[in-house]
Amino acid sequence: MTGRSDGHNHDGDKTPLPYPKKRFGQHFLSDKNFIRKMVAAAGIVRSDRCLEIGPGRGALTEILLEAGAEVTAIEFDADLIAYLRDRFSPTGRFVLIEKDALKVSYIELSREAGARFKVVSNLPYNISGPLLARFIEERSAFVSLMLMLQREVALKVCGRPSTKDYGSLSVMSQTFFDCKVAFGVPRHLFKPVPKVDSSVVAMRLLDQPRVEVIDEVFFKTVVRSAFGMRRKTLLNALSGLGIPKDGLSSAMKDCSIDPVRRGETLTLAEFSMLAKSLIKLSGGSRPIKAE
Repeated sequence: MTGRSDGHNHDGDKTPLPYPKKRFGQHFLSDKNFIRKMVAAAGIVRSDRCLEIGPGRGALTEILLEAGAEVTAIEFDADLIAYLRDRFSPTGRFVLIEKDALKVSYIELSREAGARFKVVSNLPYNISGPLLARFIEERSAFVSLMLMLQREVALKVCGRPSTKDYGSLSVMSQTFFDCKVAFGVPRHLFKPVPKVDSSVVAMRLLDQPRVEVIDEVFFKTVVRSAFGMRRKTLLNALSGLGIPKDGLSSAMKDCSIDPVRRGETLTLAEFSMLAKSLIKLSGGSRPIKAE
C-alpha cells in the first residue's frame, strides 16, 4: 500500500491520518519522486481508467488524479476508508470499493466500468503472490500492470530459465504479459521500514499468449508440478499428474525433452509443447488429476 509523503493531513481533511497496520502488510511510501516516476512509467494520461489496490493514505492516488486519471481503488482497512473518501471523493474521478482485493471479480469490475484498467499499485506485501495469480487469471480486465512488489517477487516475475528466480510465477506471467523490472525502490523510503527492498515491475498484456496454450488449467498444473519439487527430475516431478511414467517419458520424447532435466530448465515453448503432448496422450482431454 502506498502512503502520503508528508505524514500530515491536507488542509480541509476532516478525518485523522491513519497509521499503517502490520496485519495488512502496510508500508506507506514516503517519497513522491518515486511515486511520480511510477505513474510516468505507467504512461498514465488524462481519462485513463486506473485501478489501485490498497491505496493506503493516498499518496499514489493523489498523483494518479493529478495526471487526469479516473481512479478505482480497493481498500479493506476500515480505518482508511473514511479518510480516503473525505480526501478524494470531491474530485468526482474517484471510486472506492470497500472489499478484500482477493475477493473482487476484476472481469466484472471492468465490465461495469465499460473499460479495461491500467493497474498502478503498491501491492500489500502479504497478499502480493495471490493477487498476481488473480491478475493473470483475470487478465482480460487489464491493459497493463505497474506494480510495486518486494524485490524478490519482482525478480521471480521476470525470471529466466535455469536461474534461481525462475519459477511457476515467471512462466505464467511471461506467457501472457511482457514483463520487465522498471526500477528499484530502497526500503528506507517506506514507513514503517520493511525488511526488504522493493522494485516496480511493468507488465503489458500481450495480444496473444507468447506460446500456445490449448488448456490453461492443465498448462498451469503442468508448470506448477514441474516446479513443485525443484531438486527432482522432470519425470518424477510430473508423476503427481496421474499419468504413468512410461506415458510421461513418451510425451517428453515427442518434445525432445530429456526426462532427467529439472523443471526450472524448461523454456516457455517447451512447457507449451509438453502440455500439448500430455493432452494428446490422454486422448485430447485434460487428465483427471489436473482438475
